[in-house]
Amino acid sequence: MTESVASTQETHGPDPRRWKILGLVGIAQLMLILDVTVVAIALPHMGAELGLGRETLTWVVSGYTLTFGGLLLLGGRAVDLFGARRLALLGLLLFATASLVAGLATSGPMLLGGRVAQGLAAAILSPAALSLVVTLFEGDERNKALGIWSALGGTGAALGVLLGGLLTAGPGWPWVFFINIPVGVVVLLTLRVQLPPQPRPAARGRLDIPGAVLVTAATGTLTYGLIRAGDQGWATLTTAAFLVVAAVLYVAFVARQRLAASPLMDVKLLIRRPVAAGTLLILVATALMIMVFFLGTFYLQDYREYGALTTGLLFLPVALSTMAGASAAGRIIGRTGPRTLGVLGLLLAAAGMVVPALWGGTTAMVIGVAVAAAGTGVVFVVASATALGQIEPHEAGLASGIVSTFHEFGASLGAAVVSSMAAASIAGTDAAGFSRGFTTGAVVATAAALLAFFITPKPSSQ
Repeated sequence: MTESVASTQETHGPDPRRWKILGLVGIAQLMLILDVTVVAIALPHMGAELGLGRETLTWVVSGYTLTFGGLLLLGGRAVDLFGARRLALLGLLLFATASLVAGLATSGPMLLGGRVAQGLAAAILSPAALSLVVTLFEGDERNKALGIWSALGGTGAALGVLLGGLLTAGPGWPWVFFINIPVGVVVLLTLRVQLPPQPRPAARGRLDIPGAVLVTAATGTLTYGLIRAGDQGWATLTTAAFLVVAAVLYVAFVARQRLAASPLMDVKLLIRRPVAAGTLLILVATALMIMVFFLGTFYLQDYREYGALTTGLLFLPVALSTMAGASAAGRIIGRTGPRTLGVLGLLLAAAGMVVPALWGGTTAMVIGVAVAAAGTGVVFVVASATALGQIEPHEAGLASGIVSTFHEFGASLGAAVVSSMAAASIAGTDAAGFSRGFTTGAVVATAAALLAFFITPKPSSQ
């Protein structure tokens, strides 16, 4: 697909439908991002109705993001082998079907099964959609398109909380899944018309299934260990064992990629300075975003005892500030450069998380989270522009898969860490865990700002 699009552009110029296609795949990506946080506000209601504990509720979030992230490299490779058009349409169909299963769930296993299936579909759809963006646009238009794409990611997460509140308080929590069905079907049918049929790409090889299993198992082991640490403690043999096993699996994955005839990921692509900096930024920004929403929804609903609708409305300033941060970043990144803007975004996120860490109350929570969200909105734009701004068309599928992978890994790890740090508070026994969670987020954001200053390249060195 990517080579076909590239050759078409060279022969006939930019596709006149590119902005319409961007809008359609943007809606698809928004749906995938919404499904991370739209579920967060419904978690207490799912737990009460289906009898689910804290660990299971955490996996309702992490099961989706882990499958999504763990299989994205496989999805990105598949894009280069089978074509973005085919996989985008297939992903939309599977996502709508999986959403139906999750919405009809009557037990924990059925709900988690639907979420894992959603993650699988998202791993197919997301890199295909992003690959279309990278290959349909060039130069300044590409940066503008990536800015819009990034804004959708950050804003979608915040809007997911608001939409989750509206749906949970209205028709009920199953509708946070049912809403995907009509949206997915409409986008599928429209894209099928807008995207012309294209021949099988020239890329050869086969999918590296063992590599996908290794990287997914490694991250699953790490995430499970972090979740368990909230109950059993961080300085225990069990926690250490999970961390060691995860490290061994990651090493095995890297070794597999070096030896495989058709590796899942070109490790050399990941260590390119722009790609490395972009993936670090997307990982941290997503982890911070999920930490904020996970803590905020339990604090407002379980501790402050607000209803789902009120909680969703309280997150409206968060959605607006995310949009403002992403929009501002998209306009000025060409003048400031990614390094300065990325560091400022992370420091702003840290400052926002300090507010609820030091002061209690709903007002402090909303103000602090809104400020932090503006910072993460900035970082999302910087991350995508840095990692994908210089990617060649034949690398679009894999590079898109790498960026999207670290986005979802950040979501999984963010939910796991904050769930552990605030375990007692989420269980309703005290409020100290919320402060610990926000403090942890502020420390992570500050450390990431320092690291980003050194590794983010200047525009001339990309």
